Amino acid sequence: MKSLSKLPVTIVTGFLGAGKTTLLRHMLDNAQGRRIAVIVNEFGELGIDGEILRQCTIGCSEEEALGRVFELANGCLCCTVQEEFFPVMRELVARRHDLDHILIETSGLALPKPLVQAFQWPEIRNACTVDAVITVVDSPAVAAGTFVAYPEQVDAQRRADPNLDHESPLHELFEDQLASADLVVLNKTDLLDAEALVAVRAEVAEELPPAVKIVEARQGQLPLEVLLGLNAEAELHIDSRPGHHDHGDGEDHDHDEFDSFGVELPEVDERLLLASLAELVQRHAVLRVKGFVAVPGKAMRLLVQGVGQRFDRHFDRAWRAGETRATRLVIIGQGLDAAAIDAELRAALTR
Repeated sequence: MKSLSKLPVTIVTGFLGAGKTTLLRHMLDNAQGRRIAVIVNEFGELGIDGEILRQCTIGCSEEEALGRVFELANGCLCCTVQEEFFPVMRELVARRHDLDHILIETSGLALPKPLVQAFQWPEIRNACTVDAVITVVDSPAVAAGTFVAYPEQVDAQRRADPNLDHESPLHELFEDQLASADLVVLNKTDLLDAEALVAVRAEVAEELPPAVKIVEARQGQLPLEVLLGLNAEAELHIDSRPGHHDHGDGEDHDHDEFDSFGVELPEVDERLLLASLAELVQRHAVLRVKGFVAVPGKAMRLLVQGVGQRFDRHFDRAWRAGETRATRLVIIGQGLDAAAIDAELRAALTR
């Protein structure tokens, strides 16, 4: 009986721009009647990912859709789990008879292991189980010899000093995301040839236990039978998976090396904006740009998502009556001077 079974939870992790939100959108679009709750862990202050996911309302009213997405906006889940995650999970546990599954999208900067460990707490453990941790990998980035699309500026100091043999914090984070995986999705495989894809699979497999499966995807499109129902019970064995960020002495970790800030602009020309953002990426350690753009003369809102100098965009929906036509972006990176970047962007858009 449903009342006697635990509610399955799937945790989707992966680095910035790997395609986590795209994967979740695909899962919601193909839910086939499953009643799914979604928790979105934002790194950024504008709620961009939550807004993207709300487009997958599948017949719900706007009010119902707003209740389906839980946005945790102040930092990564591993840092705020006791402050925000537990109350959200307690609410979902109270409604578990109305749900078939919970999906959690972590921030691209979050460590999945502490989140999985939270499911060892008695109040959650008795009601929920981690069906699987799915790690989404940006295949073209790995094929390029990296793990994120544009790491050069982030890793410049390490590469410039031949005496440094330690790996960058970003690389360690990538390995920790793989270490927690029950399933790895090699995403964006349509951007690679067969030889490169074989090399990517081999490189990722080196970081995984033999039991962890690797599947390939284009734009996160996989059958739900592959993604759900893995029954991994990850919370029972997560402690045995070593990671770079484990703290046996109870020392807290932080993500001070990452910055995130929002930029709000009026209507802007699409080509000029993308060209200006590409120039910013060259001059600053920007890892990710995402947001919505108001394009003059266009009735539709433009969704922009950039990783390094690769930008994807499409018109996602019409501007609503009474909605302010404004451009809202989140910029994520390391050692960013928000004021300087904001000023440079505005200057580039007015030249």
